[in-house]
Formats: sequence, structure tokens, C-alpha cells
Amino acid sequence: MNWIALTEQDQLAKIKANSGYSLIFKHSTRCSISLMAKKKLELEGEVIPENVPVYYLDLLNYREISNAIAEIFQVHHQSPQLLVIKDGECIFEASHGEISAEEAAEQLA
Repeated sequence: MNWIALTEQDQLAKIKANSGYSLIFKHSTRCSISLMAKKKLELEGEVIPENVPVYYLDLLNYREISNAIAEIFQVHHQSPQLLVIKDGECIFEASHGEISAEEAAEQLA
């Protein structure tokens, strides 16, 4: 998994303007469930095409970005949470034990 650190609100505008797919993984560094979800994504990561950017948000250090994600993409905040963004809109979201790179990859077809 080639994580792109999501550390600036300007990156959200880029994701919103992208005319393709992007993934956003919201991770709590203090949560064991979140750590397990991250490890599962990394193990399954080869199913995500290399041309799809995969953003990683440390939501404890960047809570304002997490709040902006909820507002911009019209999703209820969860942690951990995986979003599939297509053409600037969230088309799929999963949280906790439902997070799966394989399910996310199915949305990319």
C-alpha cells in the first residue's frame, strides 16, 4: 500500500476535483481496531490498482481534516473508516471490521 499522508486541507480539494478514483483511510493511532484494519488493508493492498491514490489520515493529529472529510463527502464520521471517492463523490464507505481492500477494489470497476 503506497500511503499518501493526508496532512493539509488543500489535499481535500485535489481529491474532490479528481476525475477518477481515490481512497481515504481514516486511522486512529490509539485504537487497536483501527490498527487491525490498517494491517488488513496493507495485507490486501495489492488488489488496489497502483494508479489509485490511497490517502492516510492520522485523525488524532488532523481532526480538522477528518471533520472536513465528513462535510465535503457527506459521510458520518467513523474511526477507522475507508472511503472510496469517484469523481469527487463518496461512492462507498466502510468502518471498523467491514474495512476491506477487496471490497474497495470492487468499487473501482
